[in-house]
Amino acid sequence: MTKLFSKILVAGAAAAMTAAAAHAATATNTFQARITIQADCEVTSPTDLDFGTSGLLNNNIDQTSTFNVKCTSGTSYDIGLNGGTTSGGDTTTRKMTDGSGNTVDYKMYSDSGRSTNWGDTVGTDTVNATGTGVDQTYTVYGRVPPQATPPVGDYTDTVTITVTY
Repeated sequence: MTKLFSKILVAGAAAAMTAAAAHAATATNTFQARITIQADCEVTSPTDLDFGTSGLLNNNIDQTSTFNVKCTSGTSYDIGLNGGTTSGGDTTTRKMTDGSGNTVDYKMYSDSGRSTNWGDTVGTDTVNATGTGVDQTYTVYGRVPPQATPPVGDYTDTVTITVTY
């Protein structure tokens, strides 16, 4: 009897599996993953243009600072440096102040020879480039030229970097 019961059980299971397989159905469709990339830029990691400590301003004092620009790959852009908060918009001769009306003149250039002024007029004195999608590092070449030395103090200015794209 156990053999007969086993055969009936196996036959019943096989019939159930066949019936289940016969009734299984599927339906499919597709969808797309998508994103629209637009032109975009960001400025990161600016370092201070620190001319250090000096006594008399009889000789050029040269220093550099850097910052990164990351723009969407293929995006054309221009980098401008404004005149700072003290120079009244003049990007040729900027001024650091001690807060009491005393100033120290300084200049910023886009080349290591310090011959090309770095200003903020697109197409005239800005730096242009094309984005690569990763950080591109730029160096600001600063100079405090010889001038009448103002009173002792700490002199500062705040310059804004603007990327036009």
